[in-house]
Amino acid sequence: MNTNIKRIAIIVGAGFVPGMNAAIKGAALAAGQLGWEVVGIRDGFEGLLHPERYSEGGLLPLTPQLIENLDPASGCVLGQSGRVDPFHVRQLDANEMVEEVDQSDELLTRLKAEKIDALIAVVGGQGLTILYKLHAKGLNVVCIPRAVENDIAVTQVSFGFNSALSFTIEMLDKARQAAQAARKIAVVEVLGTQAGWLALQAGIAAGADAVLIPEIPGDLQKVAAKLKEKMSTRRSYALVVVAEGAKLVEKPEAGADKPSEDSLKASLSPLATGDNSSHVIQRSGQAAAAVATRLQLLIAEETYPLVVGPWARGGTPTAVDRQLGLAYGAGAVQALNAGQNGVMVAFQPPHIKFVPLVEAINKVRTVPTDSMFVTIAQSLGIHLGN
Repeated sequence: MNTNIKRIAIIVGAGFVPGMNAAIKGAALAAGQLGWEVVGIRDGFEGLLHPERYSEGGLLPLTPQLIENLDPASGCVLGQSGRVDPFHVRQLDANEMVEEVDQSDELLTRLKAEKIDALIAVVGGQGLTILYKLHAKGLNVVCIPRAVENDIAVTQVSFGFNSALSFTIEMLDKARQAAQAARKIAVVEVLGTQAGWLALQAGIAAGADAVLIPEIPGDLQKVAAKLKEKMSTRRSYALVVVAEGAKLVEKPEAGADKPSEDSLKASLSPLATGDNSSHVIQRSGQAAAAVATRLQLLIAEETYPLVVGPWARGGTPTAVDRQLGLAYGAGAVQALNAGQNGVMVAFQPPHIKFVPLVEAINKVRTVPTDSMFVTIAQSLGIHLGN
């Protein structure tokens, strides 16, 4: 037992996923068994760096009474973090100009002043990198991987993925039914900028005709040919699932050059108009629109793009995520009690393991081309664009 720890804090990084309270509850219950005091930091690091913004203070005592009544399916009790990186905090200088300052030392000083011996962080990929840098400066930390796209390295299942998968499958089922009734081709965009786990697994479950993911460049000529084979007067509809980061092998049409660097910068201005204002600040829907338009030209059948995208981040957590959240939270406490820090709790079935943060950062867990799910999709006749 680690007798050096008496008080720990829990933070939640940016980006909502269902069931966040389950991870908090798991950590608090396990810590309580060891006699540790547990507090939560509101809104990521905001509650510590700017406690004056909260009428009841930036720290929330996670008492046994609060934890006992904490609903794993409700909104996160600690609130939502803005994308606050303590190494790059924006503020106004004396001339009211925006500047970036490093407040990491101030953050560590405040943690020490609050007598916090260790930190448990429920974070995504960028958050892991920030916590690794803080650990290098002396922070005693254990991270819990949270990613609806399941793209965090060295863990088989990130917290939040199963809930997003279940919701996405439900939406694809509805899109398929609508496509069948309307006799059209539904092109549905789902989350997945660098990894296609969500698109591939949801597409298999929903019986998609084609799935396009970032790991396999998609040839829309081949996809169109496959859809033509499957569509007939008896089956005059189709379902195509597209990850938002899907890559296409086709070259742009003549004159359809990619936006220049200047136009991309212009699009970040509130005064940007026309083409400069679309799909740069908000990428959602770009992939579905591009694939739907091209397929309609190739097949001469009506298509309609739909976007599940960010909607998959909400909703009620599945039974799997509720269990996984509790297990991850308890596992983080076990790591601290065993004297481990600077690690991430990783689910490597059937075991929970503790992996050094350096092995998890700056990497993406992508779908291997020889993945079991790729083989299953191909055996079911689902075209993957290659």
